[in-house]
Amino acid sequence: MAQETGAPAAGRRAGSGGFEAAALRRVRLVASDMDGTLLDEDSLLPSETFALIRDLRKRGVRFAAASGRRFDTLRDFFSPVGEFVDFVASNGAQVVADGELVGREVFSHLALTRLAQVTARFDTMHLVLFDSIRSFLLEPEENYGREIDKDLPEPLVVGVMPGPGVNVVKASVYCDESPLDMAYILTRELGEDFVFAPSGRRWIDVMQRGVNKATGIGQVMARYGISPEEVMAFGDSMNDYEILRMVGFPCAMGNGRSAIKQISGKILGTNAEHAVQKELRALVEAIDAAR
Repeated sequence: MAQETGAPAAGRRAGSGGFEAAALRRVRLVASDMDGTLLDEDSLLPSETFALIRDLRKRGVRFAAASGRRFDTLRDFFSPVGEFVDFVASNGAQVVADGELVGREVFSHLALTRLAQVTARFDTMHLVLFDSIRSFLLEPEENYGREIDKDLPEPLVVGVMPGPGVNVVKASVYCDESPLDMAYILTRELGEDFVFAPSGRRWIDVMQRGVNKATGIGQVMARYGISPEEVMAFGDSMNDYEILRMVGFPCAMGNGRSAIKQISGKILGTNAEHAVQKELRALVEAIDAAR
């Protein structure tokens, strides 16, 4: 699995907030977050994205969607170009490359039991678990606020932890208030088991240690023999941190978190401005100009 390198972004012009045009010809894979990044302010995928994905493929550049969303909900966005897209879903727990499942990491039932015990101590934290088709709510549905990728598909109120026979690929915590404070508490209590990344306004993504978007993209890269220096990535949130640290061309959204901007080679406009789509068009043009 790929590890973050912390190396300077490939082709970055110091102080310019951009990349050398000549360096862009090295890009062989584009990896993009979804919510707050590739999707617009209404959580819709701009239709121009499909043509851009096709144009990139014609020029030998693959496209991977990397998201906290589960695979079944993620792939629906790309139905017109599904055969041209690789998927890193559930923050790296589900990886599909060239139409084949190449990685699936399920949560430890024992570790999830400890997580449920900790969240139950706080009346402001509400845990939800996901397998490949359902959402398991440990509390009444009205205790959870739907937001961006936390749309709770096929919700099932169970009240207690699902049994060990359920293969959980994703876990999230909804917070009535102060998700940053709650993430600190969870880290102090369960930091050996999980990484906790605030996501959106009220949610915390729960990630297995050693499993994240970067490890998922690493599996995609291994499938095609692509190195980190040949990857351009886009992100806005803390669950994008590892992948942006790893790749040669890290791009942060203008609407992204400050820490994400600090580690990126280029800061774009916002998702409402379709900034990723503009950058992909510029990439296509740079590749053509280098020919």
